[in-house]
Amino acid sequence: MGLRTCKVSCCDLNGIEHIVEATADSLYEAVAQGLRVFRENDWVNDLGGGNTTISVVVKQPEVDHKVRVRDFERWLESQGRTPAEMSLKARLRELLDSRATRSRVTRPEG
Repeated sequence: MGLRTCKVSCCDLNGIEHIVEATADSLYEAVAQGLRVFRENDWVNDLGGGNTTISVVVKQPEVDHKVRVRDFERWLESQGRTPAEMSLKARLRELLDSRATRSRVTRPEG
């Protein structure tokens, strides 16, 4: 796809829509970046599970995509078919894992 600017959005369980801008090489990289930001942001309530839909609008030319979190996570956990896909999945897993770990460490316990 090439590096593109995207608007990544989803609704939390309270029906509030959240939008973040990301720069990504692929649709799933944009989803991972959006999920990372939403999950570590105190303003975003629980996104729910696998049925939550992440919307990605790619700019220049503008293209709109919707991906269920469940489908993204299933793809991310599957075996890559090419070395490039395996590398991408490893990078995206690391992106999500490092942010989740950092978020848990920096947030005070209730």
